[in-house]
Amino acid sequence: QVQLVESGGGLVQAGGSLRLSCAASGRTFSSYVTGWFRQAPGKEREFVAGISWRGSTTSYADSVKGRFTISRDNAKNTVYLQMNSLKPEDTAVYYCAADYRYDIRRTQAEYTYWGQGTQVTVSS
Repeated sequence: QVQLVESGGGLVQAGGSLRLSCAASGRTFSSYVTGWFRQAPGKEREFVAGISWRGSTTSYADSVKGRFTISRDNAKNTVYLQMNSLKPEDTAVYYCAADYRYDIRRTQAEYTYWGQGTQVTVSS
């Protein structure tokens, strides 16, 4: 069992930056692939970024590529999402998810553990 808690969300102006954190507790988090998803009002939850258990492989949605960076510190059981050049369309609730596997998956159904989410609002 893995528990995930997101933090770092908030209100920022367009062009600004935020760093989200996902703190894990429970089983050895370093063995889990971790992903960030987001859900805007009236829209389906979508994949944003993912990172392999060792941190050597990352994957991004086209909409955030070049602006967002996912990283992890297994010693701290934490995964980060650095978000730069934020746009109003990035406004959503951001969720951290994890699963015990080697490869990054981009669909929410393939992640077992989820956090409660953190709100990110980007004003124009």
